[in-house]
Amino acid sequence: MSDITDIIVIGAGPAGMTACLYALRNGKSVTIIEGNSIGGQIAESPRVENFPTIDSISGNELSDRMFQQITKRGAIFKFGRVESVTKNNGIFTVKTEFDELSSRSVIIATGVQHRKLNLPNEDKFIGHGISYCALCDGAFYSGEDVTLIGDGNTALQYALLLSSYCKSVHIVTLFDKFFGDQTLVDAVKRKENIKVTHNLKLVELIGEEKLSALVFEKTDKTKVELPTKGLFVAIGQVPNNSMFAGLVDLSVDGYILSDENARTKTEGLFVAGDCRTKKVRQVATACSDGAIAASHASNYIETL
Repeated sequence: MSDITDIIVIGAGPAGMTACLYALRNGKSVTIIEGNSIGGQIAESPRVENFPTIDSISGNELSDRMFQQITKRGAIFKFGRVESVTKNNGIFTVKTEFDELSSRSVIIATGVQHRKLNLPNEDKFIGHGISYCALCDGAFYSGEDVTLIGDGNTALQYALLLSSYCKSVHIVTLFDKFFGDQTLVDAVKRKENIKVTHNLKLVELIGEEKLSALVFEKTDKTKVELPTKGLFVAIGQVPNNSMFAGLVDLSVDGYILSDENARTKTEGLFVAGDCRTKKVRQVATACSDGAIAASHASNYIETL
């Protein structure tokens, strides 16, 4: 068992690293754990243009800056996938595939993963024709013809956003209807530059260095090829919060429930970023969550 740290932050995305920064500035010792890559989803974005004070920056560089900032101030970084979190006698134990760490408080900032298409070359085209966030990357396709996969509210909202600056938006759905709010469906139907095609299954991605076309399969198993400059995938997000189920309450779709102060049902356990229930998931709101969680975690430690 290691020495007891004040705060363990699980997840080194914008929420986790901001939480780490604020905890360090509050004079707390912090260990931050990441099992995949520094920066989370934002690191995959080729350009970030909605972060205050920075006109344009790659997601990878923004992540690197955040990481350098917290390690320079004394954060201890541990790589490894978290396997379990428990609390006994007021102390949390975080077990990873490599370590067993202990702390007085824990901040969960594990984010979410975009539900992917699970097609060959999908990862290759991320940032080179495929995006999972129209808010993040839509403006890069201004004046272009783009395709959008999805049938829920997020897909409909993305289509409306994209239609404001793209030449055309082609929404393709697997089933024969949308599953979003009727007001959004009606708004999409009113847009002259939005085309909708139902009952198509995406089966192949075509391109060399960049995505150039999509191959769909019809219900009769015949195939059709659709050229496109950009593909936006909006088929849902997947949180990975099952390991915390004994310590937190989860929504029906697996997100962590918390109050406005980032507190969960377990005293000393806080949550920040996309893994919690919230309406807007952006890098700026993740940073806000991280600051709030760290401030209240620091206050909690002062009461011990």
